Amino acid sequence: MSSPNHFSQWIIYEDDCLLAINKPSGILSVPGKPPNPTPCVQDYFPSQHAGLLTIHRLDMDTSGILLLAKTKASHRFMSMAFQNRQTSKVYQAVCAGRLEQPAGTIQLPMRCDWANRPRQCIDFVQGRYAQTRWQVIAQKEAQFSVALFPITGRSHQLRLHMKMLGHPILGDTLYADQPAQQAVSRLLLHASELHFEHPANNQTVHLINTASFL
Repeated sequence: MSSPNHFSQWIIYEDDCLLAINKPSGILSVPGKPPNPTPCVQDYFPSQHAGLLTIHRLDMDTSGILLLAKTKASHRFMSMAFQNRQTSKVYQAVCAGRLEQPAGTIQLPMRCDWANRPRQCIDFVQGRYAQTRWQVIAQKEAQFSVALFPITGRSHQLRLHMKMLGHPILGDTLYADQPAQQAVSRLLLHASELHFEHPANNQTVHLINTASFL
C-alpha cells in the first residue's frame, strides 16, 4: 500500500473539481471483481482524497493520465464529455517491427471475444465502429515509438488495432506474439495527453504527462 506522500507524486493536475494522476502500470483504474486481489487506484488514496470519483479507465497494464472527479457535478459533466467524444487523447507506445509510412489511420470494428475474455476481436458483422490514427515518432531497427490518437474509445482498441496492423505493442500479453511479449517487462502503452473542456469554467484544459514510461 502506498503512503500519502507516494500518491502525491502521481498528481499532475488538481483544482476544486478535478484531479489527474499518472497511473502506474499494473494498477487497476477501478476495483476488480471479487476475489480479485489486484490493487486499484482507490487503494492508494490518502484520506483527504477518499471521495474521488472515477471518470474513465485505463487498462491495468497501461500507464498515464487518469482523470478523477472531486464532485458529483464534475463527474457527471466529464463522464458525458467522454461518452460524447468531446475529449481528445494521445497515447505513446513502442511497437514491434518497421513501418514504411510515417502516419496513417486504422478503422476496424471490434467486439468482446466472449470465449476468450477479456480479449477483444475484429468483427465486421457485430463489431462496433473503432478508429485510431497513428504517427511514428522514431523508427529503430526492429521496433518503433508511435503516437496513437484514438478517435473512438473501445476496450483494448489501441492494442488490437496495432496487432491487426502487424505491429503489436511490446509487452502486450493478450495480443502480441511471444517475442514481442518477452522483449520488455511491461506493456509499453502510455496515456500521455488529455484535452477537455473544464466543467466549471468551460475553458480548454491541456494535460501533458511528461513522465517517461520506458
